[in-house]
Amino acid sequence: MTRQLSHTVLKTMLVVVISCACSSVVLAQIPGLEPEKNWDLTGYVKYMATGSFPDSKSANTTDVENQGNSLDNLIHQRFNFEYRFNRHLRVNVGMRNRLFFGDSAEIAGYGDLVGFDPGYMDLSKNWVDKNGVVGNSQLDRLYLDWQENDWQVRAGRFRINWAMATLWNPNDIFNSYSIYDFDYEERSGSDAILASRKLGFASAFDLVYNPSKNSELDSYAGRYLFNHQGWDMQLLVGKSGLDHVIGAGFAGDIQGAGLRGEISWFEPERSEWMGKPLESSTVATIETDYSFGGKRNWMTRASLLFISNPQDPNNAQLFLNLPLTARTLSFTEYTWYADIGFDITPLSRLTLSSTYYNDGSYFFGASNCYSLSDDWQVLTVLQRFDGSNNSLFGETPNTLVNLQVKWSF
Repeated sequence: MTRQLSHTVLKTMLVVVISCACSSVVLAQIPGLEPEKNWDLTGYVKYMATGSFPDSKSANTTDVENQGNSLDNLIHQRFNFEYRFNRHLRVNVGMRNRLFFGDSAEIAGYGDLVGFDPGYMDLSKNWVDKNGVVGNSQLDRLYLDWQENDWQVRAGRFRINWAMATLWNPNDIFNSYSIYDFDYEERSGSDAILASRKLGFASAFDLVYNPSKNSELDSYAGRYLFNHQGWDMQLLVGKSGLDHVIGAGFAGDIQGAGLRGEISWFEPERSEWMGKPLESSTVATIETDYSFGGKRNWMTRASLLFISNPQDPNNAQLFLNLPLTARTLSFTEYTWYADIGFDITPLSRLTLSSTYYNDGSYFFGASNCYSLSDDWQVLTVLQRFDGSNNSLFGETPNTLVNLQVKWSF
């Protein structure tokens, strides 16, 4: 019943969007009757090749975890459409179409992983999954937005960004993501209803309800955002999945250096779930960045993440590929991160980054973004996951080399 309802809502919204867009096109073709543009369509097409080069097999790894060198290809097309009915009401649709082919696409169950949609509405569909090729289309934005004076109401699938920090976000209880996923800059959305009221300068109160297919996993929360002496601050309280949550965050600067932090306390409403015990946990982060400017536009950033009760993901592949939550941003009590970036030329920027986990796991990354023109960009990314013998990354050390070409429209 829920699936049928979600499909009905989706079809209805798409019919409204297409009908309104077609009406605007017809009017635009009549001389003297061309209306002010009330819609926008943007997007991009990307091709990415990924080479994976795991180290030689060790005694504590399985054949599944160590399959030798591999090459994967991804063609990724996206569009973002907005139609404005009037100055108060608009509809937004964002869709990504992806075609995977290569070694990983030949693994049994890979198509199920690609096509998995954790939302209340299943808006993901695999249109091919055979012979080492997986094709998928997903609507990750589909919402109506109404605004008038200080009020806003939004319903559908959209991103709820409650982050204060830029790397790890314990306050972002609806849309957590992996810091190693550089190919999905829009981030996933949530199926939710948002009501918001502005209270003054940099001040607002938000209420969000995010249903789940399993009602026990429904999430809801309220946030109070305000500004005090130039510092943005927020307080939030609610329920995230199986946890009651209380959180706070801040963002500002000291002598030109940015300083941001977030903390959330998670208290499970039951003692166990699916046979696994549940315990309370505190997740907190603090980060700073500083821009040195100059000809090379040097900039550096550092961050620390603390989790009082980290959960064991069993293996690195599971941690890197499965969806995260705000309480599972890392698998160790302390995690450190640092990066530095500078312009090689006005059109080319290099960024070096590193993460260290206190089980001995570590990550090194290097990326170069080169602008070919206003619409064309080439991105090269090197990622190295390694660690001590008994660490999570050390059990399956691996090097990833990525080359991405992007055309935007």
